[in-house]
Amino acid sequence: MWSEAETAGIGRERLFERDVLAYAGRPANVNVLLRRTVSRFPEREALVMDNRSITYKEMHGFVEHIASRLYRDYGIRKGDRVAVLLGNCIEYALIFFACSRIGAISVLLNTRLTSGELQFMLEQSGSSAVVADTEFAAKVEDFGQAPVAFLVGGERQGFVSFESLCASAEPAPAVDIGEGEPLYIMYTSGTTGLPKGAVGSHAGVIHAVISYHRIMRTTEADRSLNAVPLFHVTGLVGQMLHMVYIGGASVLVRRFRAAEFVRVLSEARITFTFNVPAVYTMMLCDESFARFRYDAVRILAYGGAAMSPQTIEQLKRTFPGVQLYNAYGATETTSPATVMPAGYQERKLLSVGLPIPVIEVKIVNHDGEICGPLQEGELLIKGPNVVQGYWDNKDANETSFEGDYWRSGDIAMMDEQGFICILDRAKDMINRGGEKIYSIEVENILLRHPDVLEAAVIGIPDRVFGESVKAVIVPKPGSAIEAAAIQAFVRLHLADYKVPRMVEVRSELPRNPGGKVLKSLLRDSVQQT
Repeated sequence: MWSEAETAGIGRERLFERDVLAYAGRPANVNVLLRRTVSRFPEREALVMDNRSITYKEMHGFVEHIASRLYRDYGIRKGDRVAVLLGNCIEYALIFFACSRIGAISVLLNTRLTSGELQFMLEQSGSSAVVADTEFAAKVEDFGQAPVAFLVGGERQGFVSFESLCASAEPAPAVDIGEGEPLYIMYTSGTTGLPKGAVGSHAGVIHAVISYHRIMRTTEADRSLNAVPLFHVTGLVGQMLHMVYIGGASVLVRRFRAAEFVRVLSEARITFTFNVPAVYTMMLCDESFARFRYDAVRILAYGGAAMSPQTIEQLKRTFPGVQLYNAYGATETTSPATVMPAGYQERKLLSVGLPIPVIEVKIVNHDGEICGPLQEGELLIKGPNVVQGYWDNKDANETSFEGDYWRSGDIAMMDEQGFICILDRAKDMINRGGEKIYSIEVENILLRHPDVLEAAVIGIPDRVFGESVKAVIVPKPGSAIEAAAIQAFVRLHLADYKVPRMVEVRSELPRNPGGKVLKSLLRDSVQQT
């Protein structure tokens, strides 16, 4: 199904002790990736935020200075962990590439976490330095383990000015870095309640960005609007590193705010952006949206949740000629696992597309047997962009992988053409008296309702059936939601046992920084009432 251009030069290799498909002629590591782009496009804009912009030549110069200072003045060496607690900013990219330059591992921390949660990650990763900005520094100022803490954008007792790292310095020494070596650690939720540090590699990033470039046909003329946090794989890999690979520009906003997003989308002549569907829904509903022109936009990518047919249709009307790409992936797949090929979005509305050219998948039942077409089971994923494991976590490494495959925990099925449909997270599936109910199926129906802006479906305790369905709905502005009307609407499309027995209306849904709905919080609120 993929074209010759998308699959050219792919061969089978042995990487990380796994038999995988890989791209020939790829950069040896992320440092080579950056140097290639600097040599091709030294004067092109690389990073833009507010009224500040730096070219690739300037970016490379800053990276070299910072890397040298970290190495020579602060003793940061290959394999050392440097924690990063920053909102989206130009300095985020600079510290990431500087750590990569000397073989240090960036520990990319979620800015929404509490001091206690961050303390666990800093200690579990063994971080020897931390970089924070003025907004979040208080969360890590008591981190006694780090010999040095750097502060971006101000002064604070106990912190060294990050700007001092940018001063001219002798070149950093050459460091031998293999493509399979760790590049960063991102923490994900764990089944034990403690976060797991997924270890991303140079090879993983490189195969991910090559896949995005080939499938989406991006070029050096593209400008990406980055509202997704850079500590999330979509923001880091799907956007910023993707742009660095092709020589495009990353236009950063600190966090998503609908009014700012639509203004920058227009004024910065954005051609590409990648978000959860909720961002596009909120963008379209913002009162300022109609004031601007968006004629530069040509690619809108999304993932993490289903997008309603109404939103898809409205995007197509608003952005004539735009190409929509639905993608599915995870921190453990370094962003992409599947992408919908161009031209198939409307024909395969409920699918997340095909495995990207270097990814192999299988769907297995409870007995570990491979499922046939249209049979449901757990999705297992193998490829060069799948992480090698979790940092210092033997138990998670043993339970999360089956041979060369990573266990996604997602219930899926594959059609006769190889397209993947994600039915639910295994933990989100509702069992009502032995009947399986996939929350995504009910959510897709709810999103068709003209008054529904967003919807999340969870299972709630039921004395008779074990579980029943609850819908949590955010109405469109100016709309009112009545439980009976919602139930009647769902009953028109689905079996009676799938109809929500309870409907709750909220002004917003709880989300993680990547935009995914936190159903665990919705379930917790039920248990507390």
